[in-house]
Amino acid sequence: MDYSFAGHASNLHMWLSLAIISATIFAFAWERYSIEAISLASLAAFLFLFTVFPYQNTATGILVDAEQILSGFANPALITILSLLIVGQALFQTDALDRPSQLISRLARKNRWLAITGVYLVAGIVSAFMNNTPVVVMFIPILSALAASERMSPARVLMPLSFISILGGMTTLIGSSTNLLVAGVSEKAGFPIGFFDITAVGVILAGVGAVYALVIMPRLLSDRETMADELRHGDGKHFIAQIIISDSHSLNGVRAVAGMFPDLKDMTVRLVQRGEQPLLPPFDDITLETGDVVVVAATRAALTKALSSKKKLLQHDEEQEEEANTAPPSDFTLAEVIIPPGSRMIRRMVSAANIHADTDCVVLGIQRRARMPRMSISDIRLETGDVLLVGGSRTDIMGLRSNRDMLVVDFSAADVPMRSRAPHALAIFGAMIITAATGILPIVTSALLATLAMIAAGCINIRQTARAIDGKILMLIAASLASATALEATGGAEFIAHGVVLALEGAPPAVLLSALFLLIAALTNILSNNATAVLFTPIALNISAQTGLPVEPFIIAVILAANCSFITPIGYQTNLLVMGPGHYKFSDFVRAGLPLAILIWITFSIVAPWYYGLI
Repeated sequence: MDYSFAGHASNLHMWLSLAIISATIFAFAWERYSIEAISLASLAAFLFLFTVFPYQNTATGILVDAEQILSGFANPALITILSLLIVGQALFQTDALDRPSQLISRLARKNRWLAITGVYLVAGIVSAFMNNTPVVVMFIPILSALAASERMSPARVLMPLSFISILGGMTTLIGSSTNLLVAGVSEKAGFPIGFFDITAVGVILAGVGAVYALVIMPRLLSDRETMADELRHGDGKHFIAQIIISDSHSLNGVRAVAGMFPDLKDMTVRLVQRGEQPLLPPFDDITLETGDVVVVAATRAALTKALSSKKKLLQHDEEQEEEANTAPPSDFTLAEVIIPPGSRMIRRMVSAANIHADTDCVVLGIQRRARMPRMSISDIRLETGDVLLVGGSRTDIMGLRSNRDMLVVDFSAADVPMRSRAPHALAIFGAMIITAATGILPIVTSALLATLAMIAAGCINIRQTARAIDGKILMLIAASLASATALEATGGAEFIAHGVVLALEGAPPAVLLSALFLLIAALTNILSNNATAVLFTPIALNISAQTGLPVEPFIIAVILAANCSFITPIGYQTNLLVMGPGHYKFSDFVRAGLPLAILIWITFSIVAPWYYGLI
């Protein structure tokens, strides 16, 4: 291979492309501007460069134009990620993974880290034999629910999940598409790679990386929770709500056990109003009857669960039930509203405030900073600062913003899970996993079909689908693919690779192998891992031919280094998948991923030369 710099030094397009990429990476790390704005600016810069100054690769004859730069928007990886985000949102909307998360949570009560480690171990092992993207999609909601139940920030558990799945993919030939691409190029050159040829070194690297991800990485990550999450999940404060026992209610005939009602374990029963007689705790030998009003104190999460439960614990009498069901079940939304000073509702009883008549929303609970009286919420007189939990259609909830008597708490609106659709969502999700894992369908096809099926089955509506598409991820992937296209087409990546190889000419084999690994590990976080792998495989073969060293260690170095996509969110699609749920910033990946990449490089530099007899 010719390592001359003469052809590259005069390539203005290459230098300008490198300048744009450098500026983009600096802007990401600076975090002064949003990722969407930086990505858009990067795309605009590349479009301007190759539109005003057209460039044609003399070796391939390919003309780099706007279509090439914008091709990232049609990339299968992008379509796959967006589809999987929608599928994940459908699982969330139906609470389909509530039972698995409860099982893990029960284990976590005995040993939290044992439960989390078990999830990571399963994810790593499965990722060795199938595409790790659906693996990460499957475990994101489970780990998020586990983190919520243990009052942990999801930021501490989701990034390790992505990294461990990547490490698991390093251990077998089919662990990732990167491995297969390198093996294909190598086989065409006459050097086939076996299924387990990378396993020995790969398992050692994965083991070292997993220890780091479990022990050290959570300490490097900051707790991240958006205001929306804080308001949706609540901070432990309780609402007063009431349950009216009708003839068909699931609690009719339920008897108190040891002074408590087992079916209301997530709620504190404050009062049972039976006609004119109030029954106060402890509730010994009390059986609930038709007409009883059970006044409970519960968190918003518990009330939401009661609303979506198959037992329909939180329902109303016939008149109220008819009112509450004016919104379609698939679009029933909860929100919190505050009674401001000067509201006409102050000193009115909830039943006399005409909230449903005026807004089409129903009051499901009330929260007050002062001591809450023991009475039905219908009889409570509203005061300034009271927080009401109201429910209705999304349109009706949004209409409350124009109501001067109630102030909607920002970001508090959230849809009630459609648990009746959970079996459909699980079936669709399972079919997607099976078809993608077995190769019956490409993962992009499986994910897109699963998205369509979720919408058709009513597991998610169009509004929720649109909300699940993360603009940050959309722009980030498109911009990173544009950078890779420009860098490859103009010869920039080849120029960097050849420069390092020339600089190390005559170095010991172990040093040369280590330097090659380090270069690839750095570039795989800027380019796509597949592009980096394909670019460096011929270079690795050429180094082996020129030095007379065995081919295998250099090919294995390309495979393992190209998988070290830990330093940036654009390095690998599983990083992008956890970026939204974990509320990560670009700098979080640098802070937690850079030490891991260095650790893997050092481990490889020690183990590989010894394993392949190069020292």
